[in-house]
Amino acid sequence: MPETASTTRAPAALLPSLAPLLHEWLPRQRWFAGKGRRVIGFTLEAATELLPLDGTGPGLLHLLVRVEQPARPAGTPADCYQLLLGVRTQLPPRLAPALIGRIRQGPLAGRAVYEGLRDPRLAGLLYERLRTPGRIGGLTFHGAASLPASLAPRVLDAEQSNSSLVYGDTYILKIFRRVSPGVNPDLELPLALARAGCARVPAPVAWFESGASTLGVLQPYLRDSRDGWRLALDALAAGREFTVEAHALGRATAEVHLALATALPTERLRRTETEHLAAEMDQRLHAAAQAVPALLPYVPGLRAVFAAAGAGSGHLQRIHGDLHLGQTLRAADGGWAVIDFEGEPAKPLAERCRTQPAVRDVAGMLRSFDYAARTHRPWNAEWATRCRDAYCQGYAEVSGTDPRSDPALLRAYETDKAVYEVLYEARHRPDWLPVPMAAIERLSGKT
Repeated sequence: MPETASTTRAPAALLPSLAPLLHEWLPRQRWFAGKGRRVIGFTLEAATELLPLDGTGPGLLHLLVRVEQPARPAGTPADCYQLLLGVRTQLPPRLAPALIGRIRQGPLAGRAVYEGLRDPRLAGLLYERLRTPGRIGGLTFHGAASLPASLAPRVLDAEQSNSSLVYGDTYILKIFRRVSPGVNPDLELPLALARAGCARVPAPVAWFESGASTLGVLQPYLRDSRDGWRLALDALAAGREFTVEAHALGRATAEVHLALATALPTERLRRTETEHLAAEMDQRLHAAAQAVPALLPYVPGLRAVFAAAGAGSGHLQRIHGDLHLGQTLRAADGGWAVIDFEGEPAKPLAERCRTQPAVRDVAGMLRSFDYAARTHRPWNAEWATRCRDAYCQGYAEVSGTDPRSDPALLRAYETDKAVYEVLYEARHRPDWLPVPMAAIERLSGKT
């Protein structure tokens, strides 16, 4: 490794000097989960100089920082975030948009601090660390394949709860911003699928971690692919059917589910578990109805949907956990890939790693077809219905079981997803609220 790294010196003084800048910068980041609540303090969990801060060139500082905010549930730790900060005496004009601020006091006084991933030199250094497995300070880098050298990095701006870097249109590095103890399912599940011989998911080639916490995963970048959401919208805009694609996507989903059930433990879904699942859905409905009064007239019908699911059967297994059209990629040859196995990032890691009925993933995809259809004017409900049917038929051809064979459980998961969507849209995109509300009306039996 051409450049040295070390645990950061004077860590006690480091965070107080950074805190004024982080107070302003962190809440503005798209991946910051604590929006709407003020930041009241920071705790430094770990600090490592991936590139020394006292050299003539830029330094790269890796931090794990806990962010204290009010109204945190009792007994739960503050959110921990992964930061990669560039440090320079003078910031070149090309990096001006990445500036976080200048430090006024402490060990880095007078230096400019900026988003390190925006600096090609520092982003390239991170890739070089992945090419050279080993331990650096509190960080451990793992490589699963021989990686080519000197791939030019670029940041993907279409990021949400994480940050992503593409290297030479060959690999993509997902950096988890909100970090939890344990192996992230976006590493665990693709590794398990690779062992099972499932080609529907890009296999991780390298990753890095701190203790037991996964920090980033490097996978092949499917550069000639397009995401399913954009393809569906294009089909709607052109007045085309999407049933052939939906059928193939159903087959791909079933292949992933079968491979996960082969590679990882499964359990029988007993009545007690289905009753527990239904009770959890009912609790989420109650909370959502308190926050979004528009749900209140539909609560009795929705509760009946959840109660009916208590008699479901089948088995529990590891699943994707947040499956929708945007989590799929279609190659030029028509083959589908499934990506982003992190699950719903807002949920605790332990919950995202639970075994669940595979039909939950199916329900998420069925809701996604409905969402796509609703973006088109006039609304094409029949288009969505045909896509949903084709998807389930494709799934059944591979799995041997049609997801619609347990209509009560499928309807319950669709309903639970729609309730989540209502809460999300009410908070973030009020103009979209009619989309899930139309599903609520249908699923509750009001139409």
